[in-house]
Amino acid sequence: MLTSTATAVQDPFSPDTLALLDRAAAFCTARTSRLTETRRLVLGLILQSSKPVGAYDILDHLRQYQRNAAPPTVYRAIDFLLSQGLIHRIERMSAFIGCAHRLECHHGHGCGHRAQFLICSGCGAVSEVEDSEITHAIADAARKIGFKPHQSTVEIEGLCAACQQG
Repeated sequence: MLTSTATAVQDPFSPDTLALLDRAAAFCTARTSRLTETRRLVLGLILQSSKPVGAYDILDHLRQYQRNAAPPTVYRAIDFLLSQGLIHRIERMSAFIGCAHRLECHHGHGCGHRAQFLICSGCGAVSEVEDSEITHAIADAARKIGFKPHQSTVEIEGLCAACQQG
C-alpha cells in the first residue's frame, strides 16, 4: 500500500507491474542502492504506461499519491532510475520507458544489455528489442576508428504493424 501525506491509497499497479517493482527493489538492493517510495512510484507509473511517458505526465500522476511532488522530485527519481538502468530515455520523444530486459533478465546484472527502440510515428508505441547483430555492428564500427563506446541507444522510427494496416 502506498501512502500520501494525508491519506492511505490503494496501490495503483497491476500484479505484473508489482512483480517488476519487486524485481527492481531487489536489483537496487543487490547494487547497494535503494528504491525509495518515490522512486518506486515513478518507476511503477512508467512501467504501467502502455507508451513512453514524459516527466510532467509522471508528475501529474505522482501528485495523486504525493500532493507536494514537484518537478525536481520527478527528475531526481528519473535520474536514479536511469543510472540503475531500470528505465530508458527515448530521446525523440523526451519520454521514458521501463527497461524490459533489465527487469526480466535472469542471467546476471552485468550482462551488457544494449537496446534498440522501434518507435511508431503513427500511434507512438515503442518496442524495445535487443538485436546482438546491431550491437556487434556498432562495436565493430567503433573499434575500426579506435572508439570505445560506453553506452549506445538506437532509435528507429517507422510504422508498427497495426498502423500499417490502418
